[in-house]
Amino acid sequence: MLSRWQWLLAQFARRLWVRVTLFSIAAVFSALLGTILEPFIPGEILTQVGADALDNILGILASSMLAVTTFSLTTMVTAYTAATSNATPRSSQLLMDDPTTQNTLGTFIGSFVFSLVGIILLSTEAYGENGRLVLFFVTIFVIILIVVTLLRWIDYLSKVARVSEVTDKVEASATRALENRMKRPYLGGRPLRDPEIELPADTVPVQDERIGYVQHIDIAAIDTCAAEHGGRVFVLVWPGKFVDPSRPLARVSGIDDAKLLDNIAKSFTIGDQRSFDQDPRFGLCVLAEIASRALSPGINDPGTAIDVIGSGVRILAKWPADDDHGADDEVEFPHVFVPALLADDLFDDFFSPIARDGARLVEIQIKLQKAFSTLGALGGPPLAATVQRHTTRALAHAEAALVLDEDKRAVRDLAARLAP
Repeated sequence: MLSRWQWLLAQFARRLWVRVTLFSIAAVFSALLGTILEPFIPGEILTQVGADALDNILGILASSMLAVTTFSLTTMVTAYTAATSNATPRSSQLLMDDPTTQNTLGTFIGSFVFSLVGIILLSTEAYGENGRLVLFFVTIFVIILIVVTLLRWIDYLSKVARVSEVTDKVEASATRALENRMKRPYLGGRPLRDPEIELPADTVPVQDERIGYVQHIDIAAIDTCAAEHGGRVFVLVWPGKFVDPSRPLARVSGIDDAKLLDNIAKSFTIGDQRSFDQDPRFGLCVLAEIASRALSPGINDPGTAIDVIGSGVRILAKWPADDDHGADDEVEFPHVFVPALLADDLFDDFFSPIARDGARLVEIQIKLQKAFSTLGALGGPPLAATVQRHTTRALAHAEAALVLDEDKRAVRDLAARLAP
């Protein structure tokens, strides 16, 4: 479980300019490597690398990398715009966080900086004969790196704006978040199944003036505050929940110190947008948005919606068939009680919009019923009631929107297989 500062550091490291800056610093160090290693190179090593040759090579690198970087930035913005238009704006963050883009731009800009620094040092005669040899070999390495990066970049740009590629990225992110949550259903704390029943009468609310989405909860920091003062903390929200000052983030028993309550409130990271990291529901919501856009009259692409349903089935199939929401295998934070992630919420986030927007298309309704059949078989008793509820709901949409009795009968027959 990441602490708040570790999580913030991870978010900071994903920013494009951070990696580009690191590549640029490495480029400056590489250009200076010749002056650093020159005293350690045996003088008997003969070189035929002249300053003019290096000047020409570095000049070509500097001019070409500046042009390539400008072109890549333009292409990247165009690809992100296309992906946002074709899929959903909520998927753009995953594309911007993609390490391929960051490594590529970092390599191009770093190569440009390396070339400039090398040219400057050559013009000031900072390199001796052995220093130029080192610079020459480093330059060859940089050229090879640029060629490999260009080949990867071309392959990446050929598919980045495709809806299928965006869907795959969202599916991978949602799957990772759900698997992590299934390993620790209560984020390392104790289970809080029904807050209205389990909360002691002496609890006080933990509230915050911020308005937005819960992005991360530092359970370790909350447990530390509670353990030091012999209290218990009952978390009432989870990553992805929209909160405001009127709704408590948690309730605390045994602690009434205002400063401690404020420290507990600061353990909740709240932002303007939802985050994929601790929130598997967000990934499913984004997939549902992609399917709904594909089903809109302006786009009319049921094939994409069918593919998205398949992605949703693969994600939800990760739900353990024997999971009864018992306690985590290892309770690291015994003073914190956390609510469970519910299958009902996951199904509502994903299937409800698709069943509504695809009600008039028999192929979508058939695919939904087949998806419910698969999840009902894989999920076992824990998912039985949820699957049945959505089967009935999707059938109601189909009965209301489909025109042909034959289409209605086909959907009805599939739904009947899941009837209790």
